[in-house]
Parts: sequence; structure tokens; C-alpha cells
Amino acid sequence: MKFTIQRETLLRPLQIVCGAVERRQTLPILSHLLLDVSPDRLTLTATDLEVEIVANIPLNKAETGKVTVPARKLLDICRTLESEASIDISVQKERLQVRAGKSRFTLAMLPASDFPNAGAINDAAIFSITQNELKRIIDTTQFAMAQQDVRYYLNGLMLELGEGKITAVATDGHRLALCEATAQLEFTEARQAIIPRKAVTEMSRLLADTDDLIQIQLGTNHIQFTTSEMSFTSKLIDGRFPDYHSVLPKGGDKLVTADRQLLRQALTRASVLSNEKYRSIRFHLSEGTLRLYAHNPEQEEAEEEIAVDYQGGELEIAFNATYLLETLGAIAEDHVRITLLDGNSSCLIQGREDCKYVVMPMRL
Repeated sequence: MKFTIQRETLLRPLQIVCGAVERRQTLPILSHLLLDVSPDRLTLTATDLEVEIVANIPLNKAETGKVTVPARKLLDICRTLESEASIDISVQKERLQVRAGKSRFTLAMLPASDFPNAGAINDAAIFSITQNELKRIIDTTQFAMAQQDVRYYLNGLMLELGEGKITAVATDGHRLALCEATAQLEFTEARQAIIPRKAVTEMSRLLADTDDLIQIQLGTNHIQFTTSEMSFTSKLIDGRFPDYHSVLPKGGDKLVTADRQLLRQALTRASVLSNEKYRSIRFHLSEGTLRLYAHNPEQEEAEEEIAVDYQGGELEIAFNATYLLETLGAIAEDHVRITLLDGNSSCLIQGREDCKYVVMPMRL
């Protein structure tokens, strides 16, 4: 195996695939990258057995071969080489040699035959969506995923396909985030899949803010995202996601319209003196005004007041400040609409029509 490549051409794909490599691995092969060289292409593959990332790089007149090398070490070598450096990579005496200018590195290898394969995706439903739309619905919902919840099906993001749209939903049992986008579906049967937290985080990192299409294959146990430059495969969480439709509040007759940034700043200030454990903020609504109150066990208090568009009667309700701040941070619009029923019911928060956020109240 032998090929020559420019540092900048190799560095970005290396950074992409190394996102799948855990720093602490039980199997030594999982700390390695698989380099598969054909006459005109280099394919880089990394996996942790849950997530697999593959990147393709065009080559000229390469000598074919397949080897594995330590992922982090190869990445660190490329990072520290000079810009525009030309890198010669070859196999010499069962070691990988990396040369650039007067620098030479020799890396250990493991048998390529030991490198795990994600395998084929069975019974796949195939559809396409633009990268920026997929990134939008992931970025605006992933914050509501549970973390290490015993209800393992909450520790991920649920994608629902059907009726020409893709819906992303995340919940930890206390709040819920939902966002929809149109997609080019090639099937009519509605399907659901729960993507693990790590895969969701990696996809958010890899997706570009572009109108280029990304193809998605959804199988029974795996989901795969493919572009012209890379493919990303993840196992799915085997579980049944809660019926999120039943969680969406209905019948709310009290509508509050507020400047998102003003509300966020007031919440941030008031939360400084909230209870560190419960993070409770009390809302007092009256016509045209929202007052925020916070206190803590040290008898310290905070009070904020902002002008809002509200015409209903007086209402008091309390929320977890962190949940509200993360929700407001996911919304890009200048104004938010908060729909309420009473002081004991969940609120519905919206910036745009195709995104909905539900936050449960706290006891006053």
C-alpha cells in the first residue's frame, strides 16, 4: 500500500471519522482507523460498535491495500504538520510509515481482517432531505433528550417518517421538543426510529448548513446517513417511544407573546438566585406584564418584570429555569408564543409553527 496526499485533503476527513473513536476502548482494534486504498480512492473508517463513520478521499495512482492504524496518533501527526505539506504514506515491514518533508513517523498496525463491519442495513426505507433542514430539526430538539435515564428509550432522539415529512422528537419526561421538516420520502408507511445520544451529537457536528441533499436509509436495527463525502451509520435504540401526541397541551386559552431575547435575559438574571437544586422560577402574569420571582434557602430573592402581549386574567405558575432557557436557546425567532391553560398544566412554547416545545410546571 502506498499513496501521496496533501495535508489539508486528509485532515478534515480524519477529524470527521475520529468522532466515532472513543478514547477508552476495551478492544484495541476500536482505537484504530481502517485505511482502505484503491487506485483512485482512500476510504477511512472508524467505529465504536455503536456508531460507524466512513469518509472517502479521491487519490491519484495509489498502490492498493488495507491496513489499520491508531486513529488519534495519525490525526495528531496530521494536525502538527506544516500547512500544504505533502504526505507520503506506505507500509514498510508491517508498520505504517508517514513521511512529510524531513519528518518521518512509524506507526504500529493491527490486522485489517479484525476490524468490525457494521453490516448491511435490512428492510431499509430510503429518503432524502437537505442537510440544513436535518441539522435544524436535530439542533432544535436534541437538548431535551434524557441523560442516562433508566427508561433507555428516552436517551435518544426519535425520528418519525410519514406524509412527506420527518419529525424529530426528544423528551426526558419533564419537557418535550418537537420539530418537523419536509423530506423526499419514497414510501408511504409511517416509521419510527430512536437514535442514540452519541449518534445525534455526531450528526449535528457533521451536518453542513447547505442545501445539498443527504440520503437516509432507515432499517430495522440501523440508520445510515450518506453524502458524497461520507457515510454515518448508527445502531438504533430498541424500544417504544412514548406517544408524544398525548403530551402536547390542548385547550390552552391564555396566550403570551414575548420578545425572546428580553425573556431569556430576565430568566437568566432571576435564575442566579433560584434554588440550585430545583431551579424554580415563579411566573406572575397580568395584562401586558410578566413578573418573574426567584428565591433560595438563603432567603435571597430576585424579581424581574418585562412587558408582554397578554390579555388574559391573572395567572401564577412555576417552571424550571434551565428547561425554559434551553428551550429559548433552541428558538431562532425574535418572538415566542407561550400558550397556557392554568397554573397546574404544561405550557406550549413556539417560535415557528413547525416546532413545538412543552415544559411541565413545578409546584408553587
